Amino acid sequence: MMPMPRCELDHLAITSPTLEAGSDLVYACLGVRPQRGGEHPRMGTHNLLLRLGEATYLEVIAVDPQATRPPRPRWFALDSLPADAAPRLACWVARTDDIHTSLATASEALGRAEAMSRGSLHWLISIPEDGSLPLAGVAPTLIQWQDATHPAVNLPDLGCSLEALAVLHPEPQRIGALLSSLGFAAGSTQVSVLESAEAGLAARIRTPSGWRTLGIPGAFASDGR
Repeated sequence: MMPMPRCELDHLAITSPTLEAGSDLVYACLGVRPQRGGEHPRMGTHNLLLRLGEATYLEVIAVDPQATRPPRPRWFALDSLPADAAPRLACWVARTDDIHTSLATASEALGRAEAMSRGSLHWLISIPEDGSLPLAGVAPTLIQWQDATHPAVNLPDLGCSLEALAVLHPEPQRIGALLSSLGFAAGSTQVSVLESAEAGLAARIRTPSGWRTLGIPGAFASDGR
């Protein structure tokens, strides 16, 4: 029997109608500004990035108004995002060393592996054909990097690190079964699956100004949940 691929948290994604609005949300919550990332030609999007560890980061992603509209739905459900929508922590991404096997063994449909690039970076990422976020973003998007160095290594360290991620869903056992089917290992970041009437995410992040929460409020004990 082939060993199950290793799967662990890679990064968090904030969807936003504009990069400026997403940057403002990060600054309001964490007290720092994410740095310029680049463009995704296949999807007509661009992003900002904030390092949260040696192999972890926060991404703000939005439709690039200067890019040609792609012939398929954009990823991260960006085509359904209203122009006046509030930026939000919309999904999380887990890296695997064998995305095809991970997708085949997943207990939920996560999409298919597609080749992507940004500048000199290349990767495979799971995307449903309609561009939606599986289980409203609570199910992880899968990524397999094809470069030797993780992109977080080259981001400036602004003193932020990810401590914990809370995954909230009305059917927590369903999410737990998915993570188990992926062979998910939390690594240095605590990942908790919690029952909640509202599906969503919350991240606990250490910043130069102390601990801060991004996403659904009240998910951590210190937030009063």
